[in-house]
Amino acid sequence: MTVLLRDDAEGIARAGSWLRAGRLVAFATETVYGLGADATNADAIARIYAAKGRPRFNPLICHFAEADGAFAHVRADARARALAAVFWPGPLTLVLPRREDSPIAALAAAGLPSLAVRVPAHGTARALLNAAGTPIAAPSANRSGHLSPTTAAHVMAGLAGRIDAVLESGPTSVGLESSILDLTTGDPTLLRPGGIPIEMLEELMGPIRRCDDTTAVIAPGMLRSHYAPRLPLRLEALAPDDSEAWLGFGTATVRGRLMINLSPRGSLIEAAAGLFEALHRIDTEAADLGLQGIAVAPIPRQGLGAAINDRLARAAAPRG
Repeated sequence: MTVLLRDDAEGIARAGSWLRAGRLVAFATETVYGLGADATNADAIARIYAAKGRPRFNPLICHFAEADGAFAHVRADARARALAAVFWPGPLTLVLPRREDSPIAALAAAGLPSLAVRVPAHGTARALLNAAGTPIAAPSANRSGHLSPTTAAHVMAGLAGRIDAVLESGPTSVGLESSILDLTTGDPTLLRPGGIPIEMLEELMGPIRRCDDTTAVIAPGMLRSHYAPRLPLRLEALAPDDSEAWLGFGTATVRGRLMINLSPRGSLIEAAAGLFEALHRIDTEAADLGLQGIAVAPIPRQGLGAAINDRLARAAAPRG
């Protein structure tokens, strides 16, 4: 049975004690809901992989309450410290060489010599990290490859009965996973676009290489097929056909039986925050209408649009 906890002092304290005891607790960050376990407990980490049906070659992000806590486990150079000073707490994950004396379970890093670390900005997430007193490894709180959860209800729909608790904190604000930046080599590489646009990172770092290689999975979100709803997606569509739901953007007017516009005013921030919620709603309502696909309007690729299009492309990729 999965318990729904309130994000008050009592609920956070209970969730923290459960994490210390090796149990699994889903909780909100500013990006999406994460499925948390004590990052130093290999058995608890194994339970994350089992609950999600996640391949064990796919590493997890380890969350910390403060930058100094994160940097105690990785070798942080001047680039990492400059990024942390500007973007932490926030939706940025850094992949850095792991310190040999770090007690974080090797399984959390999928056996790699690097570690993905982040300091979340969400108040409940930070309170939970302090209550647990341990780093928390937390991928998105969904079944592997399925839509990411932005509400506690999404978590319960996918993982009820497979995890111990969900700490309910309302809808997330960013709505897309963190940006992941690899700093293990001399050339900073964006492994996953996310809540911080690459343009903002490049203002601080200079040119950043984009990674299109999905064969070497060194961070979450790099699998070609990911974030998928039940129905297939048709991208860059101008209108839906009779068998499709419509996921729109901007002011263009079309007609269909199930219509959701991510942002009628053309705001990429609004579209990012509502993307997974819209896809969850289509998943719920499309079957009753006999719909067999989702037509997706063109979405600009600059700023947060890069992360939105990344998620849509992975959702539309061949499955299996």
